[in-house]
Amino acid sequence: MKLETVLFEREDRVGIIRLNRPERMNAVIEQMYTDIQTVLNETRENPDIRVLVLTGTVWRRKQGEKQAFCAGADLKKHAEGSRTPWEQRAYINLAHETTRLIYEFPKVVIAAINGPARGAGTEMALNCDLVFMADTATLAFSETGLGTMVGGGATSHLTRLVGSMQAKALVYSGRLIDGPEAVRLGLALESVPVERLRETVLAYAKVLSDKAPISMAFAKELLNRAPLRDLPTVLLAEAEAILACMNTDDWREGNASFTEKRAPVFKGR
Repeated sequence: MKLETVLFEREDRVGIIRLNRPERMNAVIEQMYTDIQTVLNETRENPDIRVLVLTGTVWRRKQGEKQAFCAGADLKKHAEGSRTPWEQRAYINLAHETTRLIYEFPKVVIAAINGPARGAGTEMALNCDLVFMADTATLAFSETGLGTMVGGGATSHLTRLVGSMQAKALVYSGRLIDGPEAVRLGLALESVPVERLRETVLAYAKVLSDKAPISMAFAKELLNRAPLRDLPTVLLAEAEAILACMNTDDWREGNASFTEKRAPVFKGR
C-alpha cells in the first residue's frame, strides 16, 4: 500500500500503524488521516491480520531520541489560514471519519502512546479499544486553550470512560495526564517504562490475535453499542451473536480443542 505519513509493518498477525511525521511530533494533516484510512481499509478483510496497534515514531536528533505519539493538529498548517470554510469542514469530516473507522473497525485496535498525545492524537487513542502508555508519555485535551473544541467523539468516549465530572475537568482544564494517572482514571489499561512499551503491547496483542476472529468482532460491536441500548435490546443482540458463532468452524474448533485439552487454532470462519 502507498503511504506518505505513516509506516505499516506486521509482526505475526499483528499490524502496526506508526504515525510518521516525527519532525512535527506526528502532528496530523489531511494526508495522515487518508493514510490511516488506507491501512484500515486494506487490513479490514485481511485474515492474516487480527489486531492493529496504533503508535508513534521516534525522532532521532543530535540531542538524542525524542518520542512522539501525536501532537494533535498541525497548528502551523492551521495558522496559514489557507483553508476556505468549505475546506475546514472537509478537514473536520475527514478527521471524524477516520476516528469512526478506528472505533468501528471489526478487529481490536490498541493505542500504544509512546510520547506526547494532544488533541487529535488523544482523540484517535480514545477511539481504540485499549490504550497502553509509557510512564513518561502524557496526554491532554488541549483544545480549550487554543480556542477550539475536542472532536472525534471525545465528549462521548471520555464521559463513558471516566464519568461526567472528570471528563469536564479534563476538557475544561486541558491539564497533562501521565501514564500512571491515565491508568488510575481509566484512560489507559497499563503504563510501563517506554523501553518496554512495544514488547508489552505486542505480547498482549498476540494473545488477542489467537482468539476466534468472529467472536472478537461480535464482542467489539456489542461492547461498543451496549451503553446506547436498553437491556432487552442487549440480550437480543447477544443471542443473535451467540447463534451466529455456533454456526462457525471456529465454534466447533473451540469445543474440540477443549475436549482434546489443546490450544485452539481459529481460522475466522
